[in-house]
Amino acid sequence: MAELVVTDRGGRQHRLPAKPGFTVMEIIRDGGLNELLALCGGSCSCATCHVFVDAAFIDRVGAPGQFESELLDSSNHRRETSRLGCQIEMTAALDGLRVVIAPEED
Repeated sequence: MAELVVTDRGGRQHRLPAKPGFTVMEIIRDGGLNELLALCGGSCSCATCHVFVDAAFIDRVGAPGQFESELLDSSNHRRETSRLGCQIEMTAALDGLRVVIAPEED
């Protein structure tokens, strides 16, 4: 099974089993980390599942779409590697994907 490596807001690293077809947000939520609010449940209508993708994976993950990018613009913490976890679907090519949970908005 693929693996997702998540660094939480406290700097602790978690290795989570990542079933292909599930999103990064779903894997983090189902893995017991409660730092991602995911208020919209994955419908890409909020930015509460904001993560920073490790630069080594950004080409495989790809850039955010226009609507996702607009939501990320509302964050005070946006970076070049910012993505919404609900918009990254795990595949075998993303095995070992590393993400950091973005700081909570003020």
